Amino acid sequence: MKHLKYAATVALAFAASPALAANCVEVTITGVQGGPPVFQGQAGSGTLVTYGTEENNCRDVLMQFDTGRGTTQQLSKIGVPVGRLSAVFLTHMHSDHVEGLPDIAQLRWHFNSAGPKLPVVCSQDAKSPAGHTLSCQNYANYIGAAMMNSGEIAQRLAENPKRLAGGPAELLEVANFGPNEGAQQVWSSGDVTVSAVFSRHVPGHASYRVDTPAGSVVIGGDAGNDKPAPPRDASTSAQVESLAEGADVIVHSTIHPVMGPDGTTGFPPPIFFRQSTATDLGAMAERAGAGHLMLTHLIPPVGAPRQGPFKLPAPLTNADYTTAAADGGFTGNVVVGADLEKLRLVAN
Repeated sequence: MKHLKYAATVALAFAASPALAANCVEVTITGVQGGPPVFQGQAGSGTLVTYGTEENNCRDVLMQFDTGRGTTQQLSKIGVPVGRLSAVFLTHMHSDHVEGLPDIAQLRWHFNSAGPKLPVVCSQDAKSPAGHTLSCQNYANYIGAAMMNSGEIAQRLAENPKRLAGGPAELLEVANFGPNEGAQQVWSSGDVTVSAVFSRHVPGHASYRVDTPAGSVVIGGDAGNDKPAPPRDASTSAQVESLAEGADVIVHSTIHPVMGPDGTTGFPPPIFFRQSTATDLGAMAERAGAGHLMLTHLIPPVGAPRQGPFKLPAPLTNADYTTAAADGGFTGNVVVGADLEKLRLVAN
């Protein structure tokens, strides 16, 4: 969108008060790690999207998308206590995307038991072809179970009876949404709306779009094509592409083509095929008209000699990812994610 300007960091001091009050939306990658492995302390998957004015550092509405390991520590580094979060949105029930939520819930219970409750927006229960059910609702219901059974919650209540007797679960307010033809609005706050579509990865996987007066951001999660393997047009999701039409920023999990079955890593083809490649994401972002493509959940991490047990021919660089996106035809700004990488849009 041409009426928006981009700044990775804000370095100018504005003398006129109208400029200070300009609306802005900021995207911060709270964790870039791809999958369950850990490389050099990278935090687990997560993206913080905040909206407000430049005067308040874009922090009227604070939305956390996915909560991988270390999310609370990452938020603390940028001055965001978990009590400030307006809502949490989960793309799917894989551990590397949700294992930070118990920490968020526990901290809110400790220090914000008086409320407000924290909305957790996610898919309704989804049954897998294998017969098990993926349930965000159950995850929230039992989020404090280990601490309850260990006596930790009882001990903390003895120290401060003003805390909620039901533990952290009592402070979460799950907002489920079910199947719908196309995008559906799942949350709003003032001028901010969040829409969702279901997209293939695991049952119940959802991708989100945030619309604000300062710009729009799409969070793709781990979305992939409905076809689980070639032959197909691309590895990316048609649902996410539709959601991203006209968006300013696309934030998406990424796998590099080096991990493909025609390479030497031995990476499992079914896992490779359920992710979107950097090249196909570049093509999708260009078709959607996005100005910015933020690559996150990087498989493999930049500089890593391997992805988990799978050895690479050589560690990848940022240029390897940007080149792959450009090979798909993307002509906009590519951000190769790192923990706490930021991008800000300001309305003129």
